[in-house]
Amino acid sequence: MKRHEKITYTNEIGKSVEMDYSFPYFLINLEGADGLENNIYQTNGIGQDGVSVTGSNLQPRPLTINGGIKGYSKTEISRYRNTLLKTFAPKSKGTLVYEYGEVRKKIDCYVEVAPRFQKLNNEYRMQEFKIDLLCPDPYWQDVEQNSIDLVTWIENLEFIEEGFSTEQNPNYWLGTEEGSLGFEDFISEFGTGQAEVFGYRELKQIIEIDNKGDADTPIKVIFKADSDVVNPFIQNILTYDKMQIKGTLHAGDELIITTGYGNKNVYLNGAKAQQYYDFLNSEWLQLQPGINLIKYDAESGINNLECRILYTSKYMGV
Repeated sequence: MKRHEKITYTNEIGKSVEMDYSFPYFLINLEGADGLENNIYQTNGIGQDGVSVTGSNLQPRPLTINGGIKGYSKTEISRYRNTLLKTFAPKSKGTLVYEYGEVRKKIDCYVEVAPRFQKLNNEYRMQEFKIDLLCPDPYWQDVEQNSIDLVTWIENLEFIEEGFSTEQNPNYWLGTEEGSLGFEDFISEFGTGQAEVFGYRELKQIIEIDNKGDADTPIKVIFKADSDVVNPFIQNILTYDKMQIKGTLHAGDELIITTGYGNKNVYLNGAKAQQYYDFLNSEWLQLQPGINLIKYDAESGINNLECRILYTSKYMGV
């Protein structure tokens, strides 16, 4: 059975090279895509048998690409070789995407050792090569970012050529009563307009998020206010971790919180606004592996607030 394994490397200026089980760039293997080295911190006291473990952290991930290029002439092979050298230039960085079956993951990396080539095999017109990469963040990640809205709009009222109707019956918001015909037989002297769909907000203050990754995952929270909202917050009700905002959001305000390592920030309408974050009563919330129950609320004005959570799951290997 043919394997469908492929890697795509794109450098910081957008130049890409694909390698799979075909030519001109044949993928022999990718080393380092799975196991990770764990650095364990330990101390030893006088007379102590063994050691005490004080902590640990994962080391950067080294990756090695082993492949081959093939062409119909030395000139063609030289051109393919030159493309590799330009794409994997020393001191450059990029993103490697790995695909195998239904698996599709990415990782950011730096070129540690530029492509080096073995002697050309004239019989098969093929030249093998090796490229070393270093990934400062050792985790693979989903290629696409996950996005979850905690407020959704439900379509409820539709104008069509025959008139307009509502799915909600009775529709108290529009003033219809039990037993009425709704709007199906409504006749207007103004004629027929273009179709339009109306709806209502469905507030989901507690939502289940399944982090399918292998590690805690930072999130990006986006609050949008339609009118005044006082002291909004978001909380994981399983861990009690909470991010509390101190202050009032006004109509049109957008407040963004990011919780990644080295990227713990608060922005209000695009400008840094750390003063809105309640550092004394908050944790920089992240999603644990598995099920997370996330709640959002406010001291007042919750019906004026929209909330979106974005995250990218992290994996030990592929």
